[in-house]
Amino acid sequence: MSGSQSMDYPIACTDQKSHRILVFAPTAPDWNMDESLIWSWSLLDVDGFSELLPAWGLPTEAKLRHDPIRGGQCMIVTDSCGLAAILPYPGGESLIWGACVGGNPHSAELLPNGNLAVAASTGGWVRIYASSQGLTDQVYAELPLPGSHGLHWDSRRNVLWALGDHDLVALRLEGTDDQPEIAVDDRVPLPSRYGHDLQPVWGNDDRLWITTVSHVYQYVISSGRFVSEYADCPFVDWHDVKSIGNQPSGVIVSAAPKPGGLYEWTTDEIRLHGTSNRIRKGTAIYKARIWAPGY
Repeated sequence: MSGSQSMDYPIACTDQKSHRILVFAPTAPDWNMDESLIWSWSLLDVDGFSELLPAWGLPTEAKLRHDPIRGGQCMIVTDSCGLAAILPYPGGESLIWGACVGGNPHSAELLPNGNLAVAASTGGWVRIYASSQGLTDQVYAELPLPGSHGLHWDSRRNVLWALGDHDLVALRLEGTDDQPEIAVDDRVPLPSRYGHDLQPVWGNDDRLWITTVSHVYQYVISSGRFVSEYADCPFVDWHDVKSIGNQPSGVIVSAAPKPGGLYEWTTDEIRLHGTSNRIRKGTAIYKARIWAPGY
């Protein structure tokens, strides 16, 4: 533990039972108490987008980001039913951009120019949508990446990290805001198959969290190595970890399937190393995210 939990951020969960994004207070000891839930959202809360409702129901991603165009903050979401969207936070009453992109979207990332990167696992691609151009703009660039599951914008290196079944790829953004293009800057084979989650390591901008179907690694960017020699590895190096991240205090937040869940990939329990786990009864959570715009 590197610091007090009082500095930690809320935790957002993608609940596939209620079809909602649920945001919990980080220090709330019981997530079943009403006061533990500080915000929630569903596409059903938004008027005027009935054509997108079939694309919502199994949320797979939620990230809080700074809005580079309008200022303030926004949330980006994806859903296995096909949705990728950007919406204002905490308002959530409208969409800044949204589309049914298909392909089983599993993650997204908001880029510095306001465009949205989307990773689709079944589709096997990474796309950059020209979302900066307005709500209805559907122009995109596409790069094949089998099993595409994770995305993270690296502002230090100006690359978009993307995680697939077999590779971690650094992508360089080219083209223009309204006509984006993608180029591969580097490609690194994974040490085990089927990459799943990709997140930065809080407090160390030379490392990324990488999960596969069998392990949890940290990737050292400067040396190009995947390592298991990191703090608390025995706690987090599980199979089938769907999401992972760490708080400023050092608390590691992860989600992995729990037997008896609604789906074989969901859980009602979030693992917090350094404090007690949290359970939200009656949920089917796929991912848990540190709710910080810089993370």
